[in-house]
Amino acid sequence: MSYKGKIRAIFTDIGGVLLNNGWDRTKRALAVKKFDLDAAELNERHHLTFDTYEAGKITLDQYLNRVVFYEPREFTREEFKAFMYEQSAAIPEMIELIKELKRRYDLHIVVVSNEGRELNDHRIRHFGLHTFVDAFISSSFVHIRKPDEDIFKLALDIAQMKPHEVIFIDDRPMFVQVAALLGIKGVVHTDYEHTKKELEDLLGSTSSVVSQENHNS
Repeated sequence: MSYKGKIRAIFTDIGGVLLNNGWDRTKRALAVKKFDLDAAELNERHHLTFDTYEAGKITLDQYLNRVVFYEPREFTREEFKAFMYEQSAAIPEMIELIKELKRRYDLHIVVVSNEGRELNDHRIRHFGLHTFVDAFISSSFVHIRKPDEDIFKLALDIAQMKPHEVIFIDDRPMFVQVAALLGIKGVVHTDYEHTKKELEDLLGSTSSVVSQENHNS
């Protein structure tokens, strides 16, 4: 598949790329320890309903009703939610990389992520993602989750981009592969240095192509 042409946008995940994963197995293990919960029961209930939360079909309070507060607890709902929010952390070098590439190449930055609304809202504002991201195509906003192709089609429509004009960054290889089926060039994020090199190679090569085409014309 050909990706020839100028790159005009970066589509990127949040969890695992710009920030850590907000509520993954590691974070739930910490919650089990702090709040003295049954790990097996918590994880079973989580897996049965978390996709529904990420798709924006239920609120965080409804998720917690199903996963934690289905019986009386010695701690409050607000204490548990505060703990959840506290687990988020930035990946500063990746945020700075995306900001720098946005400035250097005049790129549109679009987030395409699977996150529940309340956690997503907190992470966007707390870490200032709204200061450099142009659009958030979050699963809880649009009621579509990766790896559904429709979330990428929607992102392309909202950003007004053609697939060959976009690079997509995600730490999940399957999601990058699904985007590639639509013609979107992808980078599987493993670490800062690898992603930096991949992005600079892609952006540099496409800039050279455009410059040569302009010269020939």
